This record gives sequence, C-alpha cells and structure tokens, in this order.
Amino acid sequence: MTKHVAVLMGGLSAEREISLRSGAACAKALGEQGFRVTPVDVGHDVANVLASLKPDVAFNALHGKFGEDGCIQGVLELLRIPYTHSGVLASSVAMKKDVAKVVMAAAGVPVPLGRVVHRLEAAKAHVLPVPYVLKPVSEGSSFGVFIVKDAGAPPPAELSAPDWSHGDLMLAEQFIPGRELTCAVMGDRALDVIEIVAADGGWYDYHAKYAKGGSKHLLPANLKEKIYQTAQHLAIEAHRALGCRGVSRADFRYDDGPDGSGALVVLEVNTQPGMTETSLVPEMAAYAGFTFGELVKWMVEDASCDR
Repeated sequence: MTKHVAVLMGGLSAEREISLRSGAACAKALGEQGFRVTPVDVGHDVANVLASLKPDVAFNALHGKFGEDGCIQGVLELLRIPYTHSGVLASSVAMKKDVAKVVMAAAGVPVPLGRVVHRLEAAKAHVLPVPYVLKPVSEGSSFGVFIVKDAGAPPPAELSAPDWSHGDLMLAEQFIPGRELTCAVMGDRALDVIEIVAADGGWYDYHAKYAKGGSKHLLPANLKEKIYQTAQHLAIEAHRALGCRGVSRADFRYDDGPDGSGALVVLEVNTQPGMTETSLVPEMAAYAGFTFGELVKWMVEDASCDR
C-alpha cells in the first residue's frame, strides 16, 4: 500500500516563503519516490485538516515559530501522526537559543559567551564590548540579527521600532571572527563540513542564504583534519545533547586567525534545516551519496512520534 505523506509548509512565521519553497521541493521529490503526497499550507485549522486527511506520515517542512518550536510537533503527537525531524522538547529547546546554549554547554559543547537582554535595553546602549552580535532568542533565517562593530555608533535603531516583530528578548553574544562552517547530522551520522562564504564578502544573512549566487559553499571545507573531525564530533554531540532526531544542522564559527588559537564554537542547532534549491543539507547529503529524493525518503522512513 502506498504511504500517504502530508507535507506541512508555509505556516504563520516570518519564514513562510522559505517554508513554501522547502515544502514544494520535498513534495515533488516524495511524489517521484512513489509516495502519495498532499501539500498542506499550515494555518490555524491544521489540526482539523490533518484529522480529515489521516496521513500515514507528516513531513514537516515548516520553519520558524509554530513550525519548529514544538507547537506543530505537539499537535502531531496528539493526533498520533508520525512526523519527520525532532520531537516536542528538542524542537522547543533548540528554538530558544539562550536555553539551547545552556544545554549544549553543559554537555561540553563550546558556545559563545553572551547574555539575554530586552531589545529596548539593547537599543539604548551597547550591551557588550564591541564587536558583538544581537539576535532574537526565537527566530531563524537571520531575521532580526545585527552585527555591531562600531563602538562610536549608536546601537541599531530598528530595535526600538514600533513595528518590530521578532520578540522582545535578544541574545547578545561576543562576535567570533573567522570562518562560517556548518555540519549536518543524519540519524547518528555526521555528514561532511561546508564552509560558507557570502558572495558580497559580508556575513551569512538572509540574502546570502536564499538568493541564488548569494553565497559560495565550499564542500568539503578546507580545514585541518583535526578541526574537520572536531566539527563533525561537535555536531553529533549538540544533536544528542538537545535530544534531536532525524536531520539537524549545527552552525559554527571558526577563528583561525593568529589570536584565535583555533577556536571552534557552535552558534546554534537547526532542527528544521532548509530544503530549498540553495539549502545546505541537501548539498551535504548529495556529497555523501544521497540524491534529494533518497534524502527525503529516508526522512519519511525515519519519522516517528515521541510517545
């Protein structure tokens, strides 16, 4: 009997457009793999929609709030529908960047120093020595992220804007210079490491992530063998510490400068990595020998409920 897969996409977060792209790509590939596929643009009625559809599996292609923070996972648990990616607790913890850092640090995973501040506090005066990074505690795709480098300039004025939509709490972290690295975990296996270089020479912002040609992905990353293996090891350790399952992706900064002493730190773990045409996980999977279709098929076969 052909397995029926509901591909959850779109949703209610700031990352809606990216999710629609991820979902469309996954739905197409799953259909080509022989599954019966129903795309679902997730709204407030998603529980009723899924109860009516009665899929065998939900492929979670949602990003951001309500999609990767434990909310949709809780709905799927109540409906007893197996789903891809991490469960309720891991999704919730990983989405809360400040909490995830505490959990990872307790497991021995190196993370940047920092603290949580209210956005209005961060808008009035510098909350850490320059340079530092400000990012919402529960947001993705680089929405609301600022790199503050000039001590003589005021903090970002956008933080006090009346239409600010990324939450009041910000994570202020020391800025780690050097190289941007990422490594995916697939089940209990670390894939290879990519170095990300923004095409404009800047940082890995929304444009660099999703615009064609916005960034170069160097795979495998040109690293010393020890650093390469350490990145893979830390990706697995972070995945396990947070209780992730299925596919996740750990993002790193590697300070290989003369004063950095080879510092490698985990910035965050993405429990719902992007699955668009410019996304990193499909690229790493392809390098490991998995076609895009084989990757999403593996994810469906790996789907489960937490309880």
